[in-house]
Amino acid sequence: RDPPMRSVRRSSEGAVAEVVIVEHPDVGGELVARHIASRVRAQPDFTLGVATGSTPLPVYAALARECAAGLDLSRVVAFALDEYVGLPRQHPESYHSVIQREVTEPLGLDPSLVRVPDGDEATIATAGERYEAELTAHGGVDLQLLGIGTDGHVGFNEPGSSLASLTRIKTLTASTRADNARFFDAPEQVPTHCITQGIGTILRARHLVLLAFGAGKADVIAAAVEGPVTATLPGSCIQLHAHVTVVVDEAAATSFERASYYRWVYEHKPAWQGL
Repeated sequence: RDPPMRSVRRSSEGAVAEVVIVEHPDVGGELVARHIASRVRAQPDFTLGVATGSTPLPVYAALARECAAGLDLSRVVAFALDEYVGLPRQHPESYHSVIQREVTEPLGLDPSLVRVPDGDEATIATAGERYEAELTAHGGVDLQLLGIGTDGHVGFNEPGSSLASLTRIKTLTASTRADNARFFDAPEQVPTHCITQGIGTILRARHLVLLAFGAGKADVIAAAVEGPVTATLPGSCIQLHAHVTVVVDEAAATSFERASYYRWVYEHKPAWQGL
C-alpha cells in the first residue's frame, strides 16, 4: 500500500514514530523512493540527507528506476551523514567515493550540489563547525535517510553520544570497525576516526526515515522504537522527533512487542497522512 504523500505530517495520533512493516527490503525501498519522487516533483530543489552502507541501497535502486522513468533529480541537494578521517577522497571506500558511485552518478545528481563532510586530517580541527555552518546556511535537510548499527549507532554516533551533539570527530568502536572491515582489504585498514553529523544535527531534519532490514537488526530496532530514549542506544533519539517513519522488513520486525498494532495502524491509515 502506497498512500499519497505530503510535505508536512499532521497525524491525529500526535508526533510519534510510524512503523511500516514490508515483506522485503526492495518493497521498502520502493515505498520510500516513491515518496521522495513525489516530494521532488513538488519541490525540485528538495534536500535529501543520504546515508551509506547496504541498508539504503534498495532506496537508491528504486530511485534510479524512477529516474529511468523520467524523474529529474538534477536540482536535488544532498548532504551526507559522515566521512572517515584520513582516508583520501579518491579512496574507493571514502564516503565521497561511495556516494558518488552509489548515489550521485546513478541518480543523475549535480556533483556540485552533493555535500560530504571534510575528512582531511590537515583541516579536521574545524571540519565539524564548517559542515554545521553549511547545513544551517542551506536551510537544513528535508528528508534524512538513516540506517542503524547493530550497537544502535546512527550516522557514526556511537553508544554514549550526546543526544544534543553536533557534527564532530568521533572514535569508532571496535564493533563498528569490525562491521565495516568487509569493505576493506584488511581490518586494520578501517580508519579509527570519523567525522559525523551529531544526533542533534540529525534531529533538525524535517523528516527522518529509518530503515532496518534483516534478522540481525530485529533487537536493536525494537529497542530504538519501543525502549527508553538513551545515549546508550543512539538510534532511540528518533523518539524525540516529530516526524519519523521506520521502515522494516519482516525479518527485522520479529522483536517488536507491538507489531500487530503497527500493521493495524498502517492498514487503516488515512490517505491524507502520507508517509
